[in-house]
Amino acid sequence: MSVFSKFPGFLKNGYFIFTVCFLLWMTFVDSNDIRTQLRLTNKLHELEDEKAFYQEKIEEVKKDRKELMSDDALLEKFAREKYLMKKPDEDVYVIVEERK
Repeated sequence: MSVFSKFPGFLKNGYFIFTVCFLLWMTFVDSNDIRTQLRLTNKLHELEDEKAFYQEKIEEVKKDRKELMSDDALLEKFAREKYLMKKPDEDVYVIVEERK
């Protein structure tokens, strides 16, 4: 009596054994296994979200730039508030509140 006679017929088939080994290899051992693919998919979604965020910010900056370049009073206000620019005969005092 052979040891292999206890197994069902499909387990003796070489194609079946090769297929099972191939699936196990591709699922757990290969560099492109399921875990890696899921991690890469999650990373792709994060990067797409970041891309959308930065594209939205770029559009806001373009809109602000267009507004600033079309209105001199707004440009002066922006320069004074953001970059602390002043006219030659002015003194500027910056008051910084302490946080408790």
